[in-house]
Amino acid sequence: MATATPKPPELSQDTSGNADYGASMIKKLKGLEAVRKRPGMYIGDTGVKGLHHCVWEIVDNSVDEAVAGFCNRIEVTLNADGSLMVQDNGRGIPTGIHPEEGISAATMAVTELHAGGKFDNDKDGGAYKTSGGLHGVGASVVNALSSRFEMRIVQGGFLWGQDFIDGGKPVEKLGQIKAQKGHGTMIRFWPDKTIFRDTIDDENGQEGDTKEIFYSFDLSIINKRLQLMSYLNPGLEFIVRDERDEAKPEDKEVRFFSDSFIGILDLYAAELGAPVVEPILMEKTVKTAQGEVYVRVAARVFEGEKTKVVTFANNIYTPGGGTHETGFKSALLRTINKYGTDNKILKDTLTGEDVQEGLAAAVLVRVRDAKFEGQTKDKLGNREVQGAVQTVVYELLSKMFEENPKSAKDWLNRGVRAAKAREAARRARDLVSQKKEFTGNMALPGKLADCQSSEPSECELFLVEGDSAGGSAKQARDRATQAILPLRGKILNSHRAELANVYKSEEVKNIVIALGTGAGQQIDISKLRYHKVVIMTDADVDGAHIATLLLTLFHNYLPALIEGGYVYVAMPPLFKVKKGTKSHYIASEADLARFYQTHEKSEWPAQRFKGLGEMNPEQLWETTMDPMARTLGRVTYGDGGAAGAVITFDMLMGEEVPPRRKFIEENAEMADVDV
Repeated sequence: MATATPKPPELSQDTSGNADYGASMIKKLKGLEAVRKRPGMYIGDTGVKGLHHCVWEIVDNSVDEAVAGFCNRIEVTLNADGSLMVQDNGRGIPTGIHPEEGISAATMAVTELHAGGKFDNDKDGGAYKTSGGLHGVGASVVNALSSRFEMRIVQGGFLWGQDFIDGGKPVEKLGQIKAQKGHGTMIRFWPDKTIFRDTIDDENGQEGDTKEIFYSFDLSIINKRLQLMSYLNPGLEFIVRDERDEAKPEDKEVRFFSDSFIGILDLYAAELGAPVVEPILMEKTVKTAQGEVYVRVAARVFEGEKTKVVTFANNIYTPGGGTHETGFKSALLRTINKYGTDNKILKDTLTGEDVQEGLAAAVLVRVRDAKFEGQTKDKLGNREVQGAVQTVVYELLSKMFEENPKSAKDWLNRGVRAAKAREAARRARDLVSQKKEFTGNMALPGKLADCQSSEPSECELFLVEGDSAGGSAKQARDRATQAILPLRGKILNSHRAELANVYKSEEVKNIVIALGTGAGQQIDISKLRYHKVVIMTDADVDGAHIATLLLTLFHNYLPALIEGGYVYVAMPPLFKVKKGTKSHYIASEADLARFYQTHEKSEWPAQRFKGLGEMNPEQLWETTMDPMARTLGRVTYGDGGAAGAVITFDMLMGEEVPPRRKFIEENAEMADVDV
């Protein structure tokens, strides 16, 4: 594979800056400014998902009070004025003056990003043994993203209150409002409409017309989440009130309460068919080197083909799974295969796909120091949790099988039937997939921000690493000719993968549908919707890996795009140097070193871009997306053509480690990556 050598960057004039570059021009974002500047880093996005993430942050704090044993009721109210209120009967956020900071602890909890009552969870004397929310991370982020934020606390015989406006600016100090018995916390917030909005194409207008939309709370999303939470916390009551004008009578007040965790499986019974075995509850606390891990698992097998496994960590729903999900699935497979082999029920071992078909399961863990991937908490990363879940599931499921051989046999037979059906349908599915999937007639992916032009020769598709960079790219782009498709994480390694398995990847599916050509033997290059397909990833190790995975996909299943010269790699700069009104973008460490050979380093300080998400839309446009200024490398095959590239892909993406290790050892010194 070969890419074009980038042209040396040219000096540009920045007339918007001050001629005198000094210490006064270094800006520090104070308080909650950083959250408002880059909200996606804290809540994922500023759409429907991000808006409701704000709700979960507040609710999770109240749930933590319930887990600690101080709360049994949480009320959520959707108000007619667009605000949302969460009220609990817990202990209340402490109102006293912090001994070190000299201000109310409650004020700190909602205005400081790293202040809260749960950072000492690893201590026996901490306020919480386990927690999902973190007063001061979640609550303060919600405050930062609200036009108005009200905090009321009942504590010590008084009602305390403090209000904030315009992203966390206090209206007054925390003070006593009136005498009041009881205890608890109420948070009410109005989402900032300048943040939770979007500009979309106006279907009722003329071509090119746009309109602005503002996101609002969705009762169904909230009800679904709180219903789940009621099963996770038996004995905790949730009350949801919808006081908006358009609310239906049956939605005015809804209550969720459960006295059993296992009841969560009933939510999925309708879509999974008749049950095969009775529900199983596995529950135990495991001691690890990192501390205790509480594990609770409910599982049941149904006749249907679907699989539903939901996971939670410290009551936080983790749609991305993580170590607790991995531990459960691996232990489930191991237990079933061992029992089936030992009892001569199985001739061949089953796969994870076989034993999970028709399975409904819920996995809850509680751990003192939960390590989530990002503030949005979609995925759990604690390594000790995987082993703890494996131990509990293997031990208790094995015991259940020994005590209930009929249920064990029914479970195994369900897996055997799934294995036979899978093998019988494998080739048929492959043929059907190759002929019918991704023919270009399917609806475009929802994550695709398409361009307005329908002329492929002038259209460009940017494959962008991550939602954060994708958001900046959508703002920076030329809407007429540039489309943006954000990719979540690293896509499937398609090298030596069967086409049917490649098609199962959601990210691959989105790419192929967006292109419109189909893939594999069914590819039709005449249907290509964009004549420039640009891979735009961060200039670091992860970015290089993602770019390589995309090139692997194109080589294996979309080679006509490479042969036709339609695939490009964006080459964003790593540095920006500036002196007065003059600025200069520099592509690499080597280019920077050459620049400093003829320029004084002290006069031309360098700013390093860690990733595309660090660039604002203006910078991303002028460095990477502007056709008049950007540098793109066209991807081509070498002299050996597509056949010759197979050797390279076998070495880089294949299963054999020694050739890859040799390549790294021989070329490590040539690498120019940011680690």
